[in-house]
Amino acid sequence: METRILIYAPTGQDAPLAAKVLALAAIDSQVCANLAQLEEELERGAGAVLTVEEALAPGALQLLQSCVARQPDWSDLPIILLTHNGADSAVVRRAITGLGNLSLMERPVRTLTLITALHSTLRARNKQYQVREAARRKDEFLASLGHELRNPLAPIRTSVSLLTHLYPEAAPVARIRDMVERQVRLLTRLVDDLLDVSRITSGKIKLQPQLVSLSSVMSHVAELCQQAADAKRIHIAWQLPPSEIMLNVDYARVVQIYANILSNAVKFTPQGGHVLVKAVATADDGALQVTIRDNGIGLDADTIPRIFRMFEQSNTVSGQFSSGLGIGLSLAREFAEMHGGTVDAHSAGLGQGSEFVIRLPVLDSDGARHPVPLAQHAGHDGRKMQVLVVDDNQDAADSLAALLEIDGFDVRAVYDGPAAIAAVETLAPDMIIMDLGMPGMDGYETARAIRQRPGAERILLLALTGWGQSDARRRTAEAGFDHHLVKPVELEQIVRLAGARHNREQVQAAR
Repeated sequence: METRILIYAPTGQDAPLAAKVLALAAIDSQVCANLAQLEEELERGAGAVLTVEEALAPGALQLLQSCVARQPDWSDLPIILLTHNGADSAVVRRAITGLGNLSLMERPVRTLTLITALHSTLRARNKQYQVREAARRKDEFLASLGHELRNPLAPIRTSVSLLTHLYPEAAPVARIRDMVERQVRLLTRLVDDLLDVSRITSGKIKLQPQLVSLSSVMSHVAELCQQAADAKRIHIAWQLPPSEIMLNVDYARVVQIYANILSNAVKFTPQGGHVLVKAVATADDGALQVTIRDNGIGLDADTIPRIFRMFEQSNTVSGQFSSGLGIGLSLAREFAEMHGGTVDAHSAGLGQGSEFVIRLPVLDSDGARHPVPLAQHAGHDGRKMQVLVVDDNQDAADSLAALLEIDGFDVRAVYDGPAAIAAVETLAPDMIIMDLGMPGMDGYETARAIRQRPGAERILLLALTGWGQSDARRRTAEAGFDHHLVKPVELEQIVRLAGARHNREQVQAAR
C-alpha cells in the first residue's frame, strides 16, 4: 500500500490514462473516484498522490492539507499536480502554499518525463520509510533498555531498604544508604524518561486523571528536587495559594512536568543561587499557572526555541555540554499539552536567569474532595500473610523476600514458573509477587496455570516487571494478575496492596 500512487482526477480521462501508463511502467497505482475513496486510501498508505488542477476544488484541497498536517515527523507525502499549460491560477497558488512537498508538471506531460518523476518520487518516499523504521527500532531499543536497567535496580533498592531495617542507628550505614538511594532514584528517573520517549512516539501513553490536591503534587516535586538543590546550596522558595486547590490530572505526569522543569532550573543555577516556584489559580478560565524562575545561566534568544526538542542538549556558559539526556523539558511540554496546557520559556539573556511558565486547565470544577481510605497493614490480626516471590533473578527474589520477612510477612522465594506452581500446590499463599520475563515458562503462563487451580481466586497476584507499557499491563490483566508493578518498587506499595486485600476480605467475612 505504501509504494502505490494514488490518482485523483474524477473528471475526464486523466485518471484511466495515467493508471494505464503507470501499469506499463510497473508502478502500482490506485484510481480514487471520489473524495471519500481518496481519504480512505490515504489512511491505508500511499507512496505519492497524482492529481490535476481542476480536481482541487475546496473539498479536495482541504482534505490533502489536512492529511499533510497530520503526518508524523518522518513523513513528507509527495504530491504531483498536473497543471494547465502556462496557467498560474489561484488554485495552484493555494496548493503551493498548503500542500508542502508539491511538484508541478505542466500538461501535456511526456510519458517518459512523468514516469521518471514518479520513480524519483518513490525513491525519496522510500528514504522516509527507512527513517520511520530506524525510529521504530530506536523506540524498541529504548523500551528494552529501560526493562533491562530496571531489573538490577530492583535488588539494589531492596538491599538499601534492608540496610535501613538492619542498622537503623548506624551513622556510616545511613550515609551509604542515603547515597545509594539518591543514585537509584536518579537512575530510575532517567530510565522512566527513556521509556516515556518511546511511549510518546508510539502513542502508548494515555492519561489517567484523578482528583488530587496541589499541595500533594508540590510536596512530591519538592521531595524529588530538594536533595539536588541542597547539594548546591540553592534555596527553593515556594509561593502556593493559601487555600487548598484540587486538580483533575494524571498525578504522575503532572509531578513529572514540574519536577523536570524545577530540576532543570537547579541544574543551571550556580552554587548559592535561588529558585522561585509560584502557583496561581486563574478563576476565569479554570487554569493553574505555575511559574518557575531562577537566577541561573539564562538562555539566549536562539536557544529558547530549541530547548523543548527531544534529545536537545544546551551548552553551559563555558561552552561545555550539560549533564542529562536532553529529554526532560521535551517530556514536560508533551505531558502539559496532553492535559490541554502549555509550557513556555523566557529569559533576558545569558547570565540573567530563566523563567518557565506552565499553564494547565486542570482545576476541579467543584473542588470536592474524594478521600481514599488508607489500607491497613496486612497481618494486623496476628496471622502472618503467606507470600511467594517468583523471579529468575535470584538476587532480586532473595532481597525482596528478606525485606518482606523483616516487615512481618512469611515469605518463600522460587526462581521459575514450574517451581511457583509446585509451591502453590504444596501451600497456597495469600499473595504472589511474580516477575514476567522468566525463561521457559514466563510469568503470564505461570499466572494462568495458578489461576486454574481451585481456590486460587483468593490469591493476590502481583506482577513485578520492568515493562510498564499499556500492552504489558493489558496482558497481565488477561493472565489473571490483580496489579501490575514496575521495578524498582517501593515496599510500601506492596504493603498497601496487601492491606487493601486484607481489609476487603474482613468486610466480606463480616457480612
